[in-house]
Amino acid sequence: MGRGGVDARSSEAPNTGSIQASGDAAADPTPTHLATRRTFQTRSKLLAKDIAVYADLFKALGDETRLGILALLLAKRGALCVCHIEDYVKALSQPTISHHLRLLREAGLVTAERKGTWVYYSVNKAARDRLADFVALLGS
Repeated sequence: MGRGGVDARSSEAPNTGSIQASGDAAADPTPTHLATRRTFQTRSKLLAKDIAVYADLFKALGDETRLGILALLLAKRGALCVCHIEDYVKALSQPTISHHLRLLREAGLVTAERKGTWVYYSVNKAARDRLADFVALLGS
């Protein structure tokens, strides 16, 4: 005999009578519950696939100095010379500011372009889109 009192060789399912409500959405095969389950699975797969990308973004955003630099770049709405960023973050040394800018660049939040001896930084529009996608996942 198999599970539930059914002979494993038998092709007939056991007669369980009527379906009893258990309050569990998985027990209710209505189309609404199936659609909800499918939507949740799709969101879970999307988050699982992109979780490393989002983690890197939020690690870079998790520092007050880097958030301040990003806010400065967003306010200027264009490329900003590293010398102006250094003027904005006066409390830190130049190597420390360069470290923060490198982390922002590696996370894909800013882009850098060398013009002569100076490097100009700007907000990466693709990162803005990724963050907007994440916010949309939270809201849907």
